[in-house]
Amino acid sequence: MDKSQKDVNQITEGVIWKQLLFFFFPILLGTFFQQLYNTIDTLIVGHFVGKDALASVGGSSAQIISLVVGFFTGLSSGSTVVIAQFFGARDERSVRESLHTAYAFSIIGSIVIGISGIILTPGILNLMNTPAELIADSTAYLRIYFSGILFIFIFNIGSGILRAVGDSKSPLYYLIICCCVNIILDIVLVVVFETGVVGVAAATAISQAVSAVLVTRKLVVSENILKLNLSQIRIHRLALQSQLRIGLPTGFQTIMFSLSNIIIQSALNLFGTDTVAAWSVFGKLDALFWMVSSAFGVSITTFVGQNYGARKSERIHKSVKICLGMDLSISAMMVLIMYVTRTFLFGIFTTDTEVIRIGSDMLALIMPCYLLFVFIEILSGALRGAGNVVVPLIITLGGTCLFRILWVMGCVRFHPVVDVIIFSYPISWFLCAVLFILYYLKKRTAF
Repeated sequence: MDKSQKDVNQITEGVIWKQLLFFFFPILLGTFFQQLYNTIDTLIVGHFVGKDALASVGGSSAQIISLVVGFFTGLSSGSTVVIAQFFGARDERSVRESLHTAYAFSIIGSIVIGISGIILTPGILNLMNTPAELIADSTAYLRIYFSGILFIFIFNIGSGILRAVGDSKSPLYYLIICCCVNIILDIVLVVVFETGVVGVAAATAISQAVSAVLVTRKLVVSENILKLNLSQIRIHRLALQSQLRIGLPTGFQTIMFSLSNIIIQSALNLFGTDTVAAWSVFGKLDALFWMVSSAFGVSITTFVGQNYGARKSERIHKSVKICLGMDLSISAMMVLIMYVTRTFLFGIFTTDTEVIRIGSDMLALIMPCYLLFVFIEILSGALRGAGNVVVPLIITLGGTCLFRILWVMGCVRFHPVVDVIIFSYPISWFLCAVLFILYYLKKRTAF
């Protein structure tokens, strides 16, 4: 292969379906390993500590973590989109300013959120109607988690930046290492030394530190346009403005998603530890679907971002169609398999028959409707890659977040059963999917 072939940007020039898959699979595998160590946490806690600890790690704590990390991930998406567009346009100076600004923002944000989380955790848990017997373990778990949140933020921003320029393999390798470290520490701290929830949290923090160091080292030793110089990490005003213009709406969108989930979690907490434990396990199975769809979402955001920067409109539209088709096909197979094997899957995490029964009913109600979310993930990702974030934010706020809040406050109050609470998800997905399809069809000519 000659030099001119090597210098070709395959995302803007190569065969679309092949490049989407080349980009998708490392992200999928990376998400899988990220989810794997969370799942191993749940398995070890469920079998070696008990269902109270299982509920502590996966109930209110999981929703709070999702809110915080999701908000920052949304903010950092502004960095990845901006860098993808500058990279597609071959603007080296803007890429480097954006890179150093993103790192500086991650450090500042982690300090503020970490301290706030440590202080506010007990109050938030009480506001969420967390069962009294879960408060102590949940507080310990979250405080250790917030103490190490710098590493989580650094890894998320670093890996997002690498993916933005087409390197989805390096984050995968670091996640595999992180996963192995976490599993080993889980076994040592929880099974051998019987440290319970504290051990699980410590294992997560240490493994995240390893991944943060690895991704930072990758950027530091880079000899190309994406080189990180630690002494130059600072805020560049124009770069920050560009990143926040895209990242803030996405971050607030994620916050509203998480807040609606927290309200639903608070409602489910009233049904006791069995329901909370079942919902915790459901969250791990649920994540198997999300990791596929979110991997396609990240892929199409980068794909659209670089092609938007290169002014290749027709390639954008074609890639969106192909990505939708691939995501729908894979998701349909997953839905069928998980629906049929739901009781067996819950039995992997716990031997408690009531928890298995409740969880299986939850999965049977929600799982067939997951295909609706494919349209939300792919179309919002495509719009985000083109820098269009305000209207998608409004659609998400109204179609999912506001609807779920009103649903819990209204329908659930008159008919307080678990199925009614959970049914808010498929209805909100349907509303949101329809709105995204209509808006994308309207705006596609602007790409």
